[in-house]
Amino acid sequence: SHGPCLQMLALLWMTVTVVAGGGPEVQFLAVGDWGGVPNPPFATPREVATAAAMGRAATDLGADFVLALGDNFYYEGVRDEWDPRFQETFERVFTAPGLRELPWFVLAGNHDHAGNVTAQLAYGHRSPRWHFPHYYYSLRLSLPGTNVSARLLMLDTVLLCGGGDDFGVGGAPKGPQDAGAAAAQLAWLRGRLAAARHDHYVLVAGHYPVWSVAEHGPTACLVRLLRPLLRRHRVTAYLCGHDHNLQFLEEGGVGYVVSGAGNFMEESQHHSGAVPPGSLQFFFGAPASPGGFAHLRLDAHAATVTYLEATGRVLYRVALPPR
Repeated sequence: SHGPCLQMLALLWMTVTVVAGGGPEVQFLAVGDWGGVPNPPFATPREVATAAAMGRAATDLGADFVLALGDNFYYEGVRDEWDPRFQETFERVFTAPGLRELPWFVLAGNHDHAGNVTAQLAYGHRSPRWHFPHYYYSLRLSLPGTNVSARLLMLDTVLLCGGGDDFGVGGAPKGPQDAGAAAAQLAWLRGRLAAARHDHYVLVAGHYPVWSVAEHGPTACLVRLLRPLLRRHRVTAYLCGHDHNLQFLEEGGVGYVVSGAGNFMEESQHHSGAVPPGSLQFFFGAPASPGGFAHLRLDAHAATVTYLEATGRVLYRVALPPR
């Protein structure tokens, strides 16, 4: 762990610096909706297969950290920071050698908000792997030996847009519970995006999708509030989960990475008419599949997104240019 001093800084500035280990690039794994189930054995076969494949990818392709895109604990988050679910669904599942030493940078999904998110924040003090300094925060990604700089802005889209249930119950987010907190987060994001204007890559991550063709489809609140900011600030990519499949969409110069296949797999393209025409470049939701995730590599030339199935099979790869 980086010790209490950096933890305090993270709370004050909500910025954590990640220095790449493997030379002039930063690499990470992005997995969403990975959070097991509330009854024994507390991890699904898909979660276990995905965790093993993430370990192999970390070893074979390289990884400096893991990005957890929310719905970390199904179906109602955790009770407190001592909740056994941290062990059952996180610590004891992601145990592959390549994965054991990597820090996780975490954001919350709607199922986490059904429980105690402050307990997930507090758990960072108990586990050297778990970094969740605030509901939303900024990661500065440093590529040693290059003049390339990158930033990853972590959002809480549930605080921004409101709760919504998965699995067709309760439907779309109904608007934030606390309008003031939502406005404060948006103001913070505007400030961070402005401050990142010279960075070669800017990534934004949240749980709800902006664009998605699947079960939940586009999040109207994010299309309204977030999409104009992503376009105006020429953000490289927006990463999310919530829909339980893998997708890549491109619209207005922004890449949209959906990686929500860590625990469940859904093939519905119910909202294919709700995304901009021609924006969907890749979709994978085969119900027989053992899960999947994304690997991102940022170097001087491109931000390369590789979608991997839990079998290790490369499903799709796309390279996004520096800004």
